[in-house]
Amino acid sequence: MRTPVVIIGGGPSGLLLSQLLHLAGVENVVLERRTRDYVLGRIRAGVLEWGTVEMLRAAGVGARMDREGFVHEGTFLAARNAQFRVDFVQRAGKPVMVYGQTEVTRDLYFARAASGGTVIHEAEGVTPHGLDTSAPWVTYVKNGTEERIDCEFVIGCDGFHGVSRGCIPASVLRETERVYPFGWLGILSETPPVSHELIYANHARGFALCSMRNAHLSRYYLQVPVDAHVENWSDDRFWDELRRRIPHEAAETLVTGPSIEKSIAPLRSYVAEPMRWGRLFLCGDAAHIVPPTGAKGLNLAMSDVHYLSEALIAHYRDGEPGGLDTYSERALARVWKATRFSWWMTTTLHRFDDQGAFGQRIQEAEIDYLASSPAAQAAMAENYVGLPF
Repeated sequence: MRTPVVIIGGGPSGLLLSQLLHLAGVENVVLERRTRDYVLGRIRAGVLEWGTVEMLRAAGVGARMDREGFVHEGTFLAARNAQFRVDFVQRAGKPVMVYGQTEVTRDLYFARAASGGTVIHEAEGVTPHGLDTSAPWVTYVKNGTEERIDCEFVIGCDGFHGVSRGCIPASVLRETERVYPFGWLGILSETPPVSHELIYANHARGFALCSMRNAHLSRYYLQVPVDAHVENWSDDRFWDELRRRIPHEAAETLVTGPSIEKSIAPLRSYVAEPMRWGRLFLCGDAAHIVPPTGAKGLNLAMSDVHYLSEALIAHYRDGEPGGLDTYSERALARVWKATRFSWWMTTTLHRFDDQGAFGQRIQEAEIDYLASSPAAQAAMAENYVGLPF
């Protein structure tokens, strides 16, 4: 097989890149190690920056999002069990959209199938070759037979544990990481959300977040030690602890019920540089990980897709290679700003074992300042709804 672009990874970033390239007349093939059902079964965050919303619309996959998604014009922050609201539209001129990553992926799969796009699932042993030449190729195994695709560019959208990043020589790759000493215990319950907008709560017992998937499906999180075990957290224990940490008015109206999914996610900040080597380009989690506190993971992947699709389309349509040469620099500038914001949200809202009473009071003072300062709220809102591409 021969195609101009091979995309490794059939998650939302790989599928969106595939769709945008298709709309511009650039042929491509997507290779995904898992089955489609497995990819659609992943439970992921669902807060979309407005730039992501506009990208999905431009890709022709925004109709169901616009019908079923929830536009949030602000969010609540809390400390000492009292909350205040940051108005995104007033402070930053735009809202965010709550729409699950699984639904984004489903819409993209439908669009690629409707367009006759080539998405090869259960592609085992995907291996790029010749990335430092002008004629790379990719091999994989399907149904016990090794296949080969010759191409011009290879795009790694295969996540943190994928094969792509490891193709960059160790002498070239620079990795920066911070691992946080706690995780998020999250549950999904078929209950109405406690709030029409998200609640981020700082508490001396630890962070809590009240989120949602739709009007009848709620997502809640608690900060727990990094070595905590899900089996030690019954539903009753989770709900009791959540009530302690969230604002009093929310605790009084919280509707509880059996969890339909429960898991613990570790938190880390990670950036790999550069995001291009030879004919290989990295997108999304293959190049960077942020803690979920600032809702930046999926959105950063989408901004990578914006820069890379723009560069590839210019290359094939106009013969302009400059965008490909500057892709890594442009993408990383936004990645580091989002990494900073996610770090700030994480360190402001979470309890650290060594912070003591002083550290807790500093966090509370930071949140008090945010509550009273329009300028501080504008800075937070600008970052939360998404910096310009």
